Amino acid sequence: MVDSWYVFAIGALILMGLQRFLYKVSAEWKCNTAWTSFAFMGTVTVLSGGAFFVSGGEERHVSILLVVSAVNSLSFLLATVAHMEALKAIPTSIAYPIIRLNVVPVVLFSVLYFKDVLSPFQVAGIVLAVSVMLILTRESGSHADRSRNARRGVLLACLSLAGGAVASISSKFAALHTNPLAYMALSYFLSTVFSFGVRRRFEQEGVSRDLRPALLIGLSMGLINFGGYYLFLKALNSGPLSLVISIVGMHFVIPILLAVFLYGERLGLMRLLAVAMTIGSILLMRL
Repeated sequence: MVDSWYVFAIGALILMGLQRFLYKVSAEWKCNTAWTSFAFMGTVTVLSGGAFFVSGGEERHVSILLVVSAVNSLSFLLATVAHMEALKAIPTSIAYPIIRLNVVPVVLFSVLYFKDVLSPFQVAGIVLAVSVMLILTRESGSHADRSRNARRGVLLACLSLAGGAVASISSKFAALHTNPLAYMALSYFLSTVFSFGVRRRFEQEGVSRDLRPALLIGLSMGLINFGGYYLFLKALNSGPLSLVISIVGMHFVIPILLAVFLYGERLGLMRLLAVAMTIGSILLMRL
C-alpha cells in the first residue's frame, strides 16, 4: 500500500508545477511582480483563513505559529519575487534547475536535524533528483547568454534558491507543530502585506502598467497554491522532509515542458533524459 505522505507529495508536485508555470506567464506578460505576488498571497490568505474558521479549527501553539509564519512569509516572498524576476532575464530551463537545487541544503538539514532514516532506494532517488538538477543547470549554462542581464537572472535564481530552502524547512516545523490552515492564513497574510509594501519598487521600464493581467495571474496562482501547499504540509506532517522536498522539488519539470510546448523553448536530448531521470527518482523514493 502506498504511504499517504507519498500521495500527498505527488499531488503537491503536480499543483506546484502548474503554479510555477504561471511565474513564466507573468514574466512573458511583463507583469508587475509585486502586484502579482500581492494577488497570489492575498488569495491564499482568504481561502485558508476562511477554511480555518469554517472548519472550527483551533491553534494551541500561538508562539510557534507566529515565529514560523514570520520566517516563512519573508523567505517565501523572497523566493517568489526573485523567481519571477529571474524569469524575465533567463530562460525557464536555466532558472528552474538552479532554483530547485535548494533541495540539497534542505535534505542535509533534514538528515542532520530530524535524523531521517532512508532506505538505499530512497537515497538513490534523492541522488538521482539532485543529478537531474545538476545536469540541467550545467547543460543550460553552457548555452547561457553571458550578458549583464543574464548574470542578474542567475543571481536572482540563487536568491530564490536560498529563500526556498528556508521556506521549506520552516514549513516542516509548521506542519509538525501548528494547525496548517491557521499557519497558511497568517504566513500568506504577512506575505501579502510585505508584497504590497514593495510594489512601487517593481514599477520599472518594460513592466506593464495594466494591473489586470498581474492580478488575474496572481489569483490563479493563489487558487492552485492553496491546494498544492496544503498537500505539501500534509506530506510533511507524516513523511520525512528529505524525501518530501526531493519529490515536490521535481515540479520544475512541469513548467519546463509547458514552456517548450507553449513558448517554443528548446528541449534537447539532455533535457529529455532529465525528465526520464525525474520519473525514475520519484519511483525510487516510493520504495
